Amino acid sequence: MTIGYQYILLVIAGLAGVVYGLPAAHRLKCPFDIAAALAVLAGVVATAMGILLTFIPGFFR
Repeated sequence: MTIGYQYILLVIAGLAGVVYGLPAAHRLKCPFDIAAALAVLAGVVATAMGILLTFIPGFFR
């Protein structure tokens, strides 16, 4: 059984989006805080998909 390294990179990129977006959503002014909040949402989705595909590789087939 091989581990999909691209899925682990997806988890890392998702966590980076969450780590960047949470403080930025509170620190930035009005139009930019929405983009940071969307980065958090995308990071959570990417992290969840990366974890899911790492442990169950054929999940979406």
